[in-house]
Amino acid sequence: MRLWRLAACSMAATMVLFALERTARAQLMIVGNDEKPGWDKDGKPTLNPPGHDTLSVIDMSKPAELKIVATIPLDNSIIGPPTNLAIMPKGDLALVANSVNGTKKDDGSLAIVSDDRVFVIDLKANPPAIVETLHIGKRPSGMAIDTAGTLALVTNRDEGTISVLAIDGRTVRLTDTVTVGAPGDSVSAVAITPDGKRALFTKPAVNKIGVLAIDAGKVTYDKQDLPVGIFPYNVVIAPDGKLALTVDNGNGGGSDGHVDTASVIDLEANPIRVIDHITVGDSPEGLAISPNGKLAVTVEARGSNQPKTSWFYHPGGAVSVLRIDGKKVTPVGEVTVGALPEGVVFSPDGSRIYVGNFIDSDISVLEVAGDKVTDTGQRFKLPGHPASARGGPQ
Repeated sequence: MRLWRLAACSMAATMVLFALERTARAQLMIVGNDEKPGWDKDGKPTLNPPGHDTLSVIDMSKPAELKIVATIPLDNSIIGPPTNLAIMPKGDLALVANSVNGTKKDDGSLAIVSDDRVFVIDLKANPPAIVETLHIGKRPSGMAIDTAGTLALVTNRDEGTISVLAIDGRTVRLTDTVTVGAPGDSVSAVAITPDGKRALFTKPAVNKIGVLAIDAGKVTYDKQDLPVGIFPYNVVIAPDGKLALTVDNGNGGGSDGHVDTASVIDLEANPIRVIDHITVGDSPEGLAISPNGKLAVTVEARGSNQPKTSWFYHPGGAVSVLRIDGKKVTPVGEVTVGALPEGVVFSPDGSRIYVGNFIDSDISVLEVAGDKVTDTGQRFKLPGHPASARGGPQ
């Protein structure tokens, strides 16, 4: 009997350790739900009172079975590309930037004003909680964290600057602010190479991608810029660090009914350079590369947030699928998703793509088989309007 009890206790302890290990390894997606914007029945934009934004933490460890593990109150915004948040490589903390706030004017009407806050979220707390609030530049938008988990970069659209954040365990602090252009350049997104030595950032208003050098936490800009398409809004770097893609929105962050482009950047060339422009659909913002680096997707509004009387209105947006073969990028298909799609995340195994549909308050779940992407028909309901999304740790 004593041996049986010891064996049972040992088995129970093993099961607990296994459960804890699975929890520690949980693959998470965070989604910022912005409740300030709205639309009337005719599709005209409206503004709702502030104070109702949230952050949803979603377990995607089982790619076909998403599960919301927590939703907490947290200011965030759809203003800017859907990359204003990120998860640390260890999966214990997240950073979320808030570009704008809603405020009441003297006449009682609502208006949007720029913010300067970045929130540090403890994902291991139950429920997840804000553990620190940093004040950086005006209208912080896109962000990136290096693979070592020791440095983060955040673009400040109102200032033409990039904030440098040092990460030491659970401590995050602002160490520098690098001027990378004029305030009107509208610096909107940033990506760090896997080796942590360089970063690319977008300068939409001047149709350029800038290059940063990173050395032992010091970030410098030597004014090396690359000409891309019209209004480059988002940028990603392939897992092997050899290639980068941008999405060139074409119309200042909104649809206009015309096709746009994704630009291809060769990071192995010296100097690095733009080597191709790929035609995609109207108004791309969301952008992601698969974990194996063989597939990319651009997420396009295609007029789905425009009045129904507009000639380029569509009831849903779309995802364009791009095959990556070395340095050659080729369009291989597209999939219709929900209204005003924004953020996009690949599952860790690359078998699913999750696209946040802002107006519909849900996530389209797409299936990946090789370079073929199809709609599963599954819509994962959210407690708010998904303005941004990021996954990790990958």
